[in-house]
Amino acid sequence: MRTNGVRCLLMGGQACVLYGGAEFSRDTDLAVLAEDDNLRRLQTALDDLEARSIAVPPFERRHLEAGHAVHFRCWTPDARGLRIDVMSRMRGLPAFEDLWDRRTTIETDKGPIEVLGLPDLVTAKKTQRDKDWPMITRLLEAHYVQRSESPVDADIDFWLRESRTPAVLIDVARSWRDRCRAVQSVRPLLVHAIAADEVLLNEGLRAEETREREADRAYWEPLKRELEALRRARRDVGRA
Repeated sequence: MRTNGVRCLLMGGQACVLYGGAEFSRDTDLAVLAEDDNLRRLQTALDDLEARSIAVPPFERRHLEAGHAVHFRCWTPDARGLRIDVMSRMRGLPAFEDLWDRRTTIETDKGPIEVLGLPDLVTAKKTQRDKDWPMITRLLEAHYVQRSESPVDADIDFWLRESRTPAVLIDVARSWRDRCRAVQSVRPLLVHAIAADEVLLNEGLRAEETREREADRAYWEPLKRELEALRRARRDVGRA
C-alpha cells in the first residue's frame, strides 16, 4: 500500500496489536479514501498482491461509500492466504479525511504505518461482535497504564468517555473530579464513578454496551439486505 501511494489507515486487530491491546489477527483491515485516483492505486496494490475478491460486494466505489466492506484474499507467495478487508465509511466515524487528520503514525523497522487514531479505533470496535468489547477494555487499560503518570487533558477525557474498567473510572474520577463532572453530561454513568459505586457502574457499563450493540445491528440491517440482493443477483447470473 505504501509503495503504491494508497491513502489508507490500518485498523482492526492488527491496529490493536500496535496500540498494546494484544490480539492475534489473520486479517488486515484498512480504511481507505474512496476517491477514484486512490482506488486505482489500491487496485494496483491488490494486483501486486495477486488479491482476488472473495465475497460480495464487488470492489466498486459505490459499495464502499454505502458502508460495505470489500474482502480480498492474497495469492502472491509472500502473502499467500492473507485476507484484506477494505472499508471507507464506518458507523459513528467521520469522513476519511478527518480520520486521516487524526491518525497515528507508528514507526517500524520496515517504515512508518499510518494507523486509525486510538479514539476512532475504539469507536469502530463498538459492534455487535462479542470479541470487540474485551478489546476495547484492553485498549483503554493499556493507554491508561502508559499515560497515567503524566496525562494531558485529552487523555483524562478519553478515559472518562471510553474506559470500561470500573476501577480505572473510579480512580480517574477521584483524581480529576471536575473533569469527570464535565464529561458526565455525555456519559451519565460517571455519577457512579464519582460515588465509587462499582456495582452500579458495572450495571451502567452493561446497559451502555447493550445500546451500542443494538445500534450496530440497526446500522447493518439495511446493508445486510443489500448484500443478500447482490448474492441473489450473482446466483441468477451463474444459472443463466
